[in-house]
Amino acid sequence: MASPSGAYSPGSSSLQNSASGSDGDMQQQHIMDQRKRKRMLSNRESARRSRMKKQQHLDGLIAIADQLKNDNNQINNSIGITTQLYLNVEAENEILRTQMAELSNRLQSLNEIIGYINSSSYLFDESQETHFNDCGGFMDTWNSLSPLNQPIMASVDMLMY
Repeated sequence: MASPSGAYSPGSSSLQNSASGSDGDMQQQHIMDQRKRKRMLSNRESARRSRMKKQQHLDGLIAIADQLKNDNNQINNSIGITTQLYLNVEAENEILRTQMAELSNRLQSLNEIIGYINSSSYLFDESQETHFNDCGGFMDTWNSLSPLNQPIMASVDMLMY
């Protein structure tokens, strides 16, 4: 280093060495700055790719969510239609059950009447039966139907009406 008197001192050669060393430091610093810039650019590009990939993934998830919402709406509509059809069939079934019960009661009543008439016809003797026939009463009509004097059976066709 130089003394205040301006005389040469042995430390002054170190100044020259450090000056030439600072050129090396500057080169190293310049290389380090280039590497740092290169790393920063690489990191920025990597972050940009990462954001793009994340956005694409998000867009895919949104598309899937929209498709699932559409599917859910279609399923809900189908459930509503099916439920309405089920309720209609159930109501029609209840009407048919009621009609069947009513027709079964009528059939039972008619069979009871036929049974009563058949058992009552043995109580009349031939002269009384002739008397009813002469009068054109109920038994005259009944006797004309005697081949049909069988229990009435319900059929599927009867239940449809």
